[in-house]
Amino acid sequence: MSTTHEAGWAHASGALRGPSWLREPADPNALVPELWSSGARKVDGVLEVAGVKVPDLVAEHGSPAYVLDEADFRARARAFRDAFADYDVYYAGKAFLSVAVARWVAEEGLCLDVCSAGELLVAERAGVPMARVGYHGNNKTAAELARAVELGVGRIIVDSFDEVDRIAALGAAQATTGAAPVRVMVRVTAGVEAHTHEYIATAHEDQKFGFSITSGDALEAVRRLQASHGVEILGLHSHIGSQIFDSSGFEVAARRVLALHARIARELELSLPEMDLGGGFGIAYTTQDDPSTPERLAREMTEIVAHECRALGIESPRLSIEPGRAIVGPSMCTVYEVGTVKEVTLDGGATRLYVSVDGGMSDNIRTALYDADYSCTMANRPSGAAARLARVVGKHCEAGDIVVKDEFLPGDVTAGDLVAVPATGAYCRSMASNYNHALRPPVVAVRDGVARVIVRRETVEDLLATDVGEA
Repeated sequence: MSTTHEAGWAHASGALRGPSWLREPADPNALVPELWSSGARKVDGVLEVAGVKVPDLVAEHGSPAYVLDEADFRARARAFRDAFADYDVYYAGKAFLSVAVARWVAEEGLCLDVCSAGELLVAERAGVPMARVGYHGNNKTAAELARAVELGVGRIIVDSFDEVDRIAALGAAQATTGAAPVRVMVRVTAGVEAHTHEYIATAHEDQKFGFSITSGDALEAVRRLQASHGVEILGLHSHIGSQIFDSSGFEVAARRVLALHARIARELELSLPEMDLGGGFGIAYTTQDDPSTPERLAREMTEIVAHECRALGIESPRLSIEPGRAIVGPSMCTVYEVGTVKEVTLDGGATRLYVSVDGGMSDNIRTALYDADYSCTMANRPSGAAARLARVVGKHCEAGDIVVKDEFLPGDVTAGDLVAVPATGAYCRSMASNYNHALRPPVVAVRDGVARVIVRRETVEDLLATDVGEA
């Protein structure tokens, strides 16, 4: 067990050793297929994605760059759509959203979750049918809610009593004009502790989302909405967390949420036609991760709900899920250029390579924020050198600016080489920043040997556009 350090996890006791699950590869040039999009492969040591050679892509578009495999993205979307054929499947806009991706989501028959005015604007610009849009968020302003109602979003997920009051006011206005009612779901916390990082576990009681079932707040929220004019309550919404690998947590959550569903029907004489079970399904970032398949998740979650409904003597509501990162996460990788390589002597005389690249925590904050693990590979050439344990770090003025904590790279990695990190589709571009006045990288979609920019690289002009200087 390592101890904490005020400067961050990278300085903690024991942090200089590689993790126990990491094994030295027989060939450091080889890809681990389960970590990459289906279109990724090595040809004579050079990484290709969907038929596009990564060095060629960098030569045209520069680095760092996010590389999004369109066919892989669409295939993963279809896999969830088909496996959960009797459900509504909501793509998580917060994972990664652009106009092109929003259109792909709609074209593949999925619904779309947004949680801000900006994400809603992207959905509108992409032409996503608003009836298939859900609006999340724990602090939606009156103006944001009014815009969502004006556009006709399919559901607003209500998250607080303040929001109940705002919805009631909007509903009353809708009823006065004879317009369609405001369609809502009530987000509840089921008290389930997901086996994930504290910051992405969302169903335990001590956090900002939803109404507690245990305290009675969830029932009271439904009661108040029921008394409001011009409001249609679709059902309850539960989300237990993110990066979840199996259905065990959903069993407890479904039992508690369905019990509340039945109680609402019994005590409030209100039949709720729908229920959202959340999702947040995990992906493989490294060889230690073993995610489930959409087919298995669908089968197990459907069985869980059917069993609980039989026990309660009720009919199953129409279900929806939110796969989270599981669609876009594996479909994207990030490519960097190596700037410096430094060999550091550790305690006891062991050494490790520090490989500095031209990006870092400005384009992938997850390692620093969540202590997340990633893998990587050299992308531009084959190497006959033996594998060396390396740490891939960024160029920012932070000791914790680490992209890949531990991975084996060819020992001759040097300045000018390209390093690609898989499974960066979820949250990396979405959470990217201008820290140290870095320019955010482009998103380059690749398909059938063709690369096209769907989100351009920021420019110096973009960076300075909001800096108005002194009066």
